[in-house]
Amino acid sequence: MPLQQQRPTGKGANQEAVRRHNLGTLLGHVHRDGDVSRAALTTRMDLNRSTIAALVAELERLGVVAQATPRGDRQGAGRPSLHVRPGEREVCVIAVELRVESIELARIGLGGAVLGRRSAPIGPGADPDAAADEVVRTAADLLTDVADDALLVGIGVGMPGIVSTEDGRIHYAPNLEWSDVAFSDLLEQRVGGEIPVVIGNDANLGVLAEHARGVARGMTDVVYLSGDVGVGGGLITRGRHLLGTVGYAGEVGHMRISTDGRRCRCGNRGCWEAEIGALAVADALESASHETAHLVDLLERVDAPSSSLREVGFKLGVGITNLVNIFDPQAVILGGLLSALYPAVQDDVDAEIRRGTLDSEDRRTEVLLPGLGRDSVLVGAGELAFGAMMADPLLVSGAAEGAVAQVRASVSV
Repeated sequence: MPLQQQRPTGKGANQEAVRRHNLGTLLGHVHRDGDVSRAALTTRMDLNRSTIAALVAELERLGVVAQATPRGDRQGAGRPSLHVRPGEREVCVIAVELRVESIELARIGLGGAVLGRRSAPIGPGADPDAAADEVVRTAADLLTDVADDALLVGIGVGMPGIVSTEDGRIHYAPNLEWSDVAFSDLLEQRVGGEIPVVIGNDANLGVLAEHARGVARGMTDVVYLSGDVGVGGGLITRGRHLLGTVGYAGEVGHMRISTDGRRCRCGNRGCWEAEIGALAVADALESASHETAHLVDLLERVDAPSSSLREVGFKLGVGITNLVNIFDPQAVILGGLLSALYPAVQDDVDAEIRRGTLDSEDRRTEVLLPGLGRDSVLVGAGELAFGAMMADPLLVSGAAEGAVAQVRASVSV
């Protein structure tokens, strides 16, 4: 069943709520930075040293953080500040990325470290129940050697399609041939319903990860493009994640750039993803296979792009130009297959961006490759799954007791 926070009542209600909020905020700083001094926490959270010490001690009793004095760390006169970092007790999530050709899983620990990974094949049109079975089997394998007292605090899933922010349902994933699928429910049923499962669009999770841990860290306005068979966009504007009313923001792959272009899986012609996605790239490379790994290998060997591949590059530039003119970002990050396509056709892409953007001489938009490589969506799924822990470490830690054994047991029958 989903976690339900027990709200304190009576005279101490506000104080308890503030304490829990502060515990989550402090843990969030440790998770984001991996190692942070108590002095820095005092400044960031605008709390006195004794309050910070008490909060750290409470998290330390849970085993989720530890304190140490780094060698050579002296800040002027007096005793050096203790540093807070993830504790010896493993706190982790299972991150899942549903791709058109495979399911990628990673075990991600507090602090963002990838502790293990697995991959399982999947094909277009794969049944959601079969996919859910494979996710749980692979997750159990990832947890084989994990200590029984580890805290598995959630499962995060990224997938290529429209995901509702209201109920987490997959409304439409044309490249998986899924429609109106409650995939999070399918996973929760298989692991006993006690481990929370959260789901998000792959591009939205990609921009979340790159903004938190990748090449866009410190930026306020970013567009992330997730591109393989389809193309999706994740948006950060003024430092805030833009999802839209119910989660449909960022469906840039269905931006039409031609009225008589290639037929898209959505039924229209000339959609951007039809013109620059894996099928278009495969045709331009004269490849019988449109598997991403194969196309990446071919693109990395390109010395002088053919006219057909240059046309794909031109259309990539057209779409990026539209996004730059609409959102005025500091960076457009190209993920997935697009990260291999761009270096092969960079001259054509950059030329079109210069030609098409307004006030191009004054623009500061950069086209960048992901700092996290192919892991952007996986890391973003992990960040999503850690969200509840950062909101209320006490509640989630208690609920996560025994979760590792629960996942193992779900596939042992």
